[in-house]
Amino acid sequence: MAKWVYSFGAGAAEGSATMKNLLGGKGANLAEMSNLGLPVPPGFTITTEACTWYYDNGSTYPQELKEQVALALEAVGRETGRGFGDPDKPLLVSVRSGARVSMPGMMDTVLNLGLNDETVKALARASGDERFAYDSYRRFIQMYADVVMGLEHHVFEDVLEDYKDGNGHSLDTDITAEEWKSIITRYKAIVEEELERPFPQAPHEQLWGAIGAVFGSWNSARAITYRRLHEIPGDWGTAVNVQAMVFGNMGENSATGVAFTRNPSTGERALYGEFLVNAQGEDVVAGIRTPQDLTEAARLAAGSEAPSLEKLMPQAFGEFLGICERLEGHYRDMQDLEFTIERGKLWMLQTRSGKRTAKAALKIAVDMAAEGLITAEEAVMRVDPAALDQLLHPTIDPAAHRDVVGQGLPASPGAASGALVFSSEEAEEAKAAGRKVILARIETSPEDIHGMHAAEGILTTRGGMTSHAAVVARGMGKPCVSGAGMLRIDYRSGTMTVMGRTLQKGDIVTIDGSTGQILLGEVAMLQPELSGDFAALMEWADKVRRMKVRTNAETPNDARAARGFGAEGIGLCRTEHMFFEGERIVAVREMILSETEQGRRAALAKLLPMQRGDFVSLFEIMQGLPVTIRLLDPPLHEFLPHTDEEIAEVAEAMGVDPKRLRDRALMLQEFNPMLGHRGCRLLVSYPEIAEMQARAIFEAAVEAGRTTGAPVTPEIMVPLVGMKAELDLVRARIDAMAGEVAKESGTKIDYQVGTMIELPRAALRAAEIAESAEFFSFGTNDLTQTTFGISRDDAASFLGAYQQKGLIEQDPFVSLDREGVGELVQIAAERGRSSRPAIKLGICGEHGGDPASITFCEEVGLDYVSCSPFRVPIARLAAAQAALKAARG
Repeated sequence: MAKWVYSFGAGAAEGSATMKNLLGGKGANLAEMSNLGLPVPPGFTITTEACTWYYDNGSTYPQELKEQVALALEAVGRETGRGFGDPDKPLLVSVRSGARVSMPGMMDTVLNLGLNDETVKALARASGDERFAYDSYRRFIQMYADVVMGLEHHVFEDVLEDYKDGNGHSLDTDITAEEWKSIITRYKAIVEEELERPFPQAPHEQLWGAIGAVFGSWNSARAITYRRLHEIPGDWGTAVNVQAMVFGNMGENSATGVAFTRNPSTGERALYGEFLVNAQGEDVVAGIRTPQDLTEAARLAAGSEAPSLEKLMPQAFGEFLGICERLEGHYRDMQDLEFTIERGKLWMLQTRSGKRTAKAALKIAVDMAAEGLITAEEAVMRVDPAALDQLLHPTIDPAAHRDVVGQGLPASPGAASGALVFSSEEAEEAKAAGRKVILARIETSPEDIHGMHAAEGILTTRGGMTSHAAVVARGMGKPCVSGAGMLRIDYRSGTMTVMGRTLQKGDIVTIDGSTGQILLGEVAMLQPELSGDFAALMEWADKVRRMKVRTNAETPNDARAARGFGAEGIGLCRTEHMFFEGERIVAVREMILSETEQGRRAALAKLLPMQRGDFVSLFEIMQGLPVTIRLLDPPLHEFLPHTDEEIAEVAEAMGVDPKRLRDRALMLQEFNPMLGHRGCRLLVSYPEIAEMQARAIFEAAVEAGRTTGAPVTPEIMVPLVGMKAELDLVRARIDAMAGEVAKESGTKIDYQVGTMIELPRAALRAAEIAESAEFFSFGTNDLTQTTFGISRDDAASFLGAYQQKGLIEQDPFVSLDREGVGELVQIAAERGRSSRPAIKLGICGEHGGDPASITFCEEVGLDYVSCSPFRVPIARLAAAQAALKAARG
């Protein structure tokens, strides 16, 4: 016979902490505390498998379940000396959910179940406190009617508040037993009026109603949303925990509270929490009464006059403190606990690993390793790499007031305040004048690079998590809120309208790139602190990781920031990003618009010293570490002049008629520029571009090698290769230029030529391409686009619907699609190694900073990942965790 019910209590249990998948987190930990001999009210857990059975069989129960529940109830009754439904000595129970992972606030709970018009009298006699008994009964009616019968909680709260106001009461504890009886009569009348059926009096009917409600709450709208946000599978189900009630509302020697064994905000090793005298659990979180501090130290720090638990109930507090230390040592992690004191006796209701901020997670992990509670490797595994973003950027002070005026996507973490501007030119002018600004655009393009550099943060009304604004902002380490479709930006009038408010250029706003919120005014910030704990954890991570971590950088500032965060080289220098400012953009436009090779070479001659200087700076900053430079890869539309003013500027520089130039620009326009004349196709058409860039790279390598004394070995990457013949053609020009510069400088130049794998054909033909390429770098942004046939700039408009319908779990531009794009990466890696066993393999798309994607890279055996500077610590930690997971099998 299948076992659906597991009992616990009286110093023993049928389950244990290792059975979370079956008993849920709460049930497994109740069993474990019982096995440890801690004071746990007896009870039983209905398994998650019963929940799955319930959903698979039309909301019905397994045949054996009712009998197993009845037997378990009898056992609880024997332990407590009570009987379920017994009118003289009634057993009252709580019914709580318990998924295998904590889902705070998402699931339903019912307390005091088993009370009715008769058993409440018995509770009053047994307790000697009629007020307590009827208070418990009204609580049960409120919770049961809400959770099980679907009558909203506020209906009862309104009655209660009206009664207190009408009778001069400020607190629930002021209400007498007779008054509670009157309120209960009204409560029951409301149930009958609203639902056309009486409040159930039969305890067994109450119990099965509550069990069904807990199972039902697994698929409530809020639980489904929570699961989607936290990637929790819908088929896990929830367990149901039925436990004998203990009462914290039995007078002044009773209490209930919650506690953390360490501070969940800071990580400080000190008991943290609060409690209420003469209360039940929901009172602590409801905010109706002000909770009291657990310890005298916390009370003094808070300046509270209300006595601490340590002072008020020293014996129970001492026992609780010992249990906290024991449980933290047993679980080897910070614990989140719930407890009740019933007439001086302590009862433990829950323990679980406590949720904590990134700052606290870091401190707790490092401290516990120092205390010998866990190993350094375990400390590395304890910190969520993605959460490190909170430590690397300014964040909004949790105590600050938020006047939220809009909501978009949390595209790049951190927060920033500044005056609204609507153009990159305005942003640059403001920066030069010493003013901080937020750049608000309908969408950004590469031409906005200078404005994005100047702004404190970026806000767009269009675009998703991998839009131009999002990707560039993350690379710069600037906060960004994208896809805020509720905003209306009018460039002409210089206004932004949102939620009925019209904001003008110059109005101060704050954006929170971690939540996607747009706030009015300047909001207080907390600055990042990269403490000794951070350095210690990174050092431990670096000892165990196999993959190297490089950065995507093309400016000296980005390169220095990345070195500061521990980058081991540059994995992607996008040379086209170097051309959007000042005279450079004019020279690039000259080159593109020239109709002759001679004209193009004249324009390239202007760019050569600029490029050489750029590369010298990067080589010097990297001090001999590898630097991968991608040759020009612009969709031409990003560089073509659009306005009459821009066309006139280029025409003057070239000495040609603006009309002729405009005609030439129109001729170069493409229907689908992302799949057009770019990458190696541009280099094949205009090999002089590759020659200029190769010369700049080699001359810079020679110069930097002399100034730093460190040998420079540039890695030159040819983009968008789909055929070996393309790479061979471009490589021939690079090799020839290497020979020329070596001859001119009298210096032998070591270098490598490779390609970016960003087309499915390149992945499939990797064996032959590797004959000419010394390294592959997977450009997973474009590889995802070309594999799915989706534009990342437009995907936000429909990928959300795909996720809601369960067609995809995650945006493939945020986390690598293992089955499709990932298989192409694996194929390319295997086939590339078959031709060139020592080929160097890396990844340089946005996925290089995503922990799940980094785990995949470890599994495939890539040599390095490359990511934006501010994600380097995240990648270092994620790579270490991936290596540890791989070592453990």
